[in-house]
Amino acid sequence: MTTLLYRGHQYQQKNATESRPGVQLVYRRNVYQSRQINSHRTPVQLVYRGVGYTR
Repeated sequence: MTTLLYRGHQYQQKNATESRPGVQLVYRRNVYQSRQINSHRTPVQLVYRGVGYTR
């Protein structure tokens, strides 16, 4: 194992990064767009420093 140095203190790294398999992320355009279209946002009335607005 490699000895690491942090703020003047040496330590051994306890978890190895090679032991975990990599994860491949996938962007599914149609799924994302359909969820955006189907999301039902209800307007929310908010007040900040006495001024009301809708989000």
